[in-house]
Amino acid sequence: PTSPAMASDSGGRNPALERCLVVLREARNDSEQFAALLLVTKAVKAGEVDAKTRRQIFNAIGFTFPNRLLASRQPPAGCPEHTFRALGLTLLACFCTDPELAGHSQILNKIPTFNDILVSPCNPDNTSMIDDVYQCLSAVVATARGPRELVTKGTVSALCQAYVNCSYGSDRALTLLLGLLAIAEAKCWQRDAPHLLAVLSKLSDDFLEAEDMTKFELCKVLPHFIPLSPPLTQDSQGSVCLHRLYEGLANILGSKLSQSQRDPALKLAACLVQACGSEWIPAGSAGSKFLALLVNLACVEVRLTLEEPDPLEVEGKKEVVTACYVLIEMGIQECLREEKPLLEEVQKMQLVRIMEEAFGAVIFYLRRIKQEELQDPFTFASVRILGAWMAEETSSLKQEICELLPFLVHYAKKLFKEGSPAVSLPQPELVSTEGSGVPQDALRFLLPGFCHLTAEDRPRDILISEGAPALLCEYFLHQWEVLTSKSGSPTPLTNAEMSLQTACGIFLNLVVTAPDLVRRDKAFLSLMDTLLKSLPLLLPHKDHLVLAANIATLGLMMARILASSAVLQSTQSAKEFFGAAIRFLSQAHTARADPGSDGLAAAVSPAYASAWADVGELWFLGMQALAGCVPLFPWLPQAVLQARWLEGLSELLSRVAPASVDFELIAAFQGVLVELARASKPCRDVILSHHGGEWANLYGMAALEQCLSEQ
Repeated sequence: PTSPAMASDSGGRNPALERCLVVLREARNDSEQFAALLLVTKAVKAGEVDAKTRRQIFNAIGFTFPNRLLASRQPPAGCPEHTFRALGLTLLACFCTDPELAGHSQILNKIPTFNDILVSPCNPDNTSMIDDVYQCLSAVVATARGPRELVTKGTVSALCQAYVNCSYGSDRALTLLLGLLAIAEAKCWQRDAPHLLAVLSKLSDDFLEAEDMTKFELCKVLPHFIPLSPPLTQDSQGSVCLHRLYEGLANILGSKLSQSQRDPALKLAACLVQACGSEWIPAGSAGSKFLALLVNLACVEVRLTLEEPDPLEVEGKKEVVTACYVLIEMGIQECLREEKPLLEEVQKMQLVRIMEEAFGAVIFYLRRIKQEELQDPFTFASVRILGAWMAEETSSLKQEICELLPFLVHYAKKLFKEGSPAVSLPQPELVSTEGSGVPQDALRFLLPGFCHLTAEDRPRDILISEGAPALLCEYFLHQWEVLTSKSGSPTPLTNAEMSLQTACGIFLNLVVTAPDLVRRDKAFLSLMDTLLKSLPLLLPHKDHLVLAANIATLGLMMARILASSAVLQSTQSAKEFFGAAIRFLSQAHTARADPGSDGLAAAVSPAYASAWADVGELWFLGMQALAGCVPLFPWLPQAVLQARWLEGLSELLSRVAPASVDFELIAAFQGVLVELARASKPCRDVILSHHGGEWANLYGMAALEQCLSEQ
């Protein structure tokens, strides 16, 4: 209790406190200072200090006195051991209520002291010190520099220990940890993963054991302690935590729940999916039933919310529906999974039907979107999940998706042209789109679906009429800049590279099915120019072989259509592109020892082998396209001669066993060789001088034989 002598007068002044401050300033010895300081700290503790008086105290004593008190190890006669330290902390806690002082370096350099007090054994007399430390730390977290200083100076570890040991004030330790993780999650996990895992272990244990509303409160806290990296599945303690969380969620979701109970559980499940995919769900009957239940509940929630006619109802549920989208995307992936599937075939079929109904609701919602809602992160989340469905399920909801295509193109164009604010919904967020070059890159998620749709007449016509090809050309150019921007050469596999590969697939569909569009739309000339320049840069980087294959094949196929354009008329970039394309095609096969005989067999080159599943079909298309280009570009045979491809191919076919070369490969080689022999006497002469007539006969290349025999 406050000393009566410290009471304020009727004017709100505190004459006794003011006298103490004078004594503090003018004290002749430590005992006078100590007596005055004791009265000041009593007033501070009683909450009698307003902002003006607090500043007066600071002006009177600054940080010098608190520093001396904290450093002193000898208490006054008859006082408890921590008397000086407690007084110093009380003053610092008082100063910290001023945001300007809370961020002062003299406060920040006390962080190690605060940490020590939190992890030291606490006796009942010391609780006020711990209250003061938490007050200081709470103030520091709210400053600009504070969180970084707290993380680097070990406060995360101290808070974790205080919470795990159930020390005095442990609930405040948890609150502070939540604040730090919200601001600097990656740094916290990077520096203090073992301590944070210990907190997660305690929380998950409490979650599994709780039988009351605590369980649902923990559903809200736990997502903050589930890191995206390092993966919990790679740590034995993390794996134990995940199993407890699975069991706890299975108990909750298998029961009858109110909405306020179900929503946090779905959000926690979505958070686990984002961090670990489906790895936290055990294999076997119980796990498959739980996974099916999870996706089922998510689909029901999406339908109930998005089919709701009242926009205000939808507004309040956007966060949980976003979490449901994460669970549904996992459902899509699990229905496609063939290796060690968690779901049985019957469950997969049931879930696809249920998910189809949910996506009907998503489409229904998107068709009602107003112009002002286009920047809403929830609209982005809805488009993104629909893109995931369109990428995999091409037969269902075809009519509805066709009707929605104009909106999807308009929406993707708006975000791409304007860029959108990098806003995201609170936890759980959708997967980050970092590295895609646009804060919210809707096109990246729509590209796989568009790739399927451009292979079909009606959706392709809609996409063309809505201007999608021109948008995609512009997007391709932008993504190429993103890919090469950092070092001037392609960076490791990124979202940008995946987008470029998928865009190539769309353009290949358009080249085959709508060549007139490629001829008349000027956007394709810009695209052609970029393809010509990008392949020579890309090809030397073997880890980008799939993208190089896409660009080479697309460029060759477009060159047949745009042969008369200025960009392809003997320009340096055109010659460099064709040189690179010839290298890509000519280096794909080699001779290797045949295990079944003493001879050699034709095989895919080692550099291509790991990517051949993605590259093989493109290589064959590229060979056809190159054959088609030979009559159109008079200088092309000379480029083939310079690459010495004919000599290399002759050597390969002469050395290997004919039975090791399949018919499709023979046809691909023959297509190019015939065109070269027809278009160029020097090429024909090289083929003949390398026994071309003999191996053409040996491999059944009748068209080449005939061409070589003609004068």
